Parts: sequence; structure tokens; C-alpha cells
Amino acid sequence: MEVFFMNIQGKTALVTGASRGIGRAIALELAKNGIKRLLLVARNEHRLINLSADMEPLGVEVIILPLDLTDVVAVNTAIAQAWRNHGPIDLLVNCAGVAHQTSFLRASLSQVQAELSVNLMATYQMTRLIARRMAYRKQGTIVNVSSLMGKIAAPTMATYSATKFALLGFTQALRGELAPYNIRVIALLPSLTDTDMIQGLDWFRFVKPVSPKKVAQSLIKGLQKNKPEILVGWQSYLAIWGQRLAPRLTEQFTTMAAPLSQKSRLSKLIPFWLS
Repeated sequence: MEVFFMNIQGKTALVTGASRGIGRAIALELAKNGIKRLLLVARNEHRLINLSADMEPLGVEVIILPLDLTDVVAVNTAIAQAWRNHGPIDLLVNCAGVAHQTSFLRASLSQVQAELSVNLMATYQMTRLIARRMAYRKQGTIVNVSSLMGKIAAPTMATYSATKFALLGFTQALRGELAPYNIRVIALLPSLTDTDMIQGLDWFRFVKPVSPKKVAQSLIKGLQKNKPEILVGWQSYLAIWGQRLAPRLTEQFTTMAAPLSQKSRLSKLIPFWLS
């Protein structure tokens, strides 16, 4: 018997990384499904304004927060003001992230630091700010957008995969720790998603990307059920089962499916589970 635990109608949600890709699709899908108020966070203010205009016919109240999530002071101030001015946040979706695709031996320290700062530390900081307030109210839901690369790693994505593995560990730890405060903590694991982040890259063979809308719709369905992790698409389920039953074979398939040229192998590989 399925357990339903969250009705988003009339609620307030905050979505990071909302200006494009999966974050934008999640924001739109929340608006279509009855969310009352949306706080949209991203660095690009112009894109946030355009998204707000697209949502106007849906009747949702939109507050845009143009923020660099790595600026701790600015984020602290903005969240405190938003909570005070617009009321409690019922749902937090941590979707902001960056990916630098390069071989480990060629990766620059600045690329490594960017992925760690945005994918991991910024998510930690935002979650800390919102979770403390949710705990005081004894209710809330937190969604951390990881990736199938948080379950299965591949060459040329070492730092990205490390951050996504870390997000899953972070999510699992918080799930138990925040349960006494009636806070649910969920991981969303998209596979290859057709966003501008992957344009111009050589994909793994045998792979068909899913749309950001499908990822967002999977999240909405998952929020209605007691699911700790939400997988998207049949390729995700196949990869997870392959990793569980035959991890060595799955690793060999990853290598075999990679683009064949030496240039691609060194600088443009992208695994089929990259979100």
C-alpha cells in the first residue's frame, strides 16, 4: 500500500538552479500542480525574470532571488529576509550544480573547486539554513538533486561524481537525523537529461536522453509517495540493477560505450547518467 505524504497545493517552495534545465522544469511543474508560492534562486536575474513571466498565467506568486550560492553572507541574508517577508518554506529543492568534463590528470584546481563549492558546499549551506527553520516548525520536505552518477561513476567525471556521491550520503544521513522533526529528505537521481549543459558533447553510445520535463514530472510523482530516492527513466533502473548484480560488467560497459576517439576520451566524455 502506497503512503502519500505531501500535497504541494497551497505550499511554498524554494528551488535553486531555477533559471535553466532541470531546475527551471521543476519550478514550472510545481506551478502547474498547485504550488502557491515559488522562490526562485539562480545567478542569472534575466532568466529568472523570464521564467517568472512564463508562470504568470498559472497564478502562482513568484519571488526571484538572484544569488551566487557560494556567497555565504548574501545567501544567509536573502533567506532570512525571504522567510520573514514571504513566510515559511515547505519544500526546498536543491538543484543548482555545475559539471566540468575533463580527464582527472588534466583537470584544473579551479574546476575542482567550482564543483565542490556549488554542488556540495552551497547545497549544504542552503539546506542548513532552511532545515533549521523547518525543524522549529516541525514540518518540511527537502529534495537534493543528485544524479545517477551518485550511484555509478565514470572516467572524466571524477569530481562531479564525488560531489553527487557525497550528496547521497548527506541525504541519507539527514533523512534519519531530521525525521524526528517531521522533515522528509529525498534524493532525485536523473539520468542523462537534455539540457544546455550537455550540448556539444559526445554522449555515450546506446543512450537516449530524457527531457527536463520528465525529470520534473518524476519528482512530482515521487513527492506524492514515500520514496527516499526517485529514479528517472528505464535506463536509470537498468544501470542500478546492473551495478547491484554485476558491478564489474557495468564498469566494462561504461568504458565500451564511451566515444571512441582519443580526443573525446580525454576531454569530452559524458556518461549516460549525467544529470
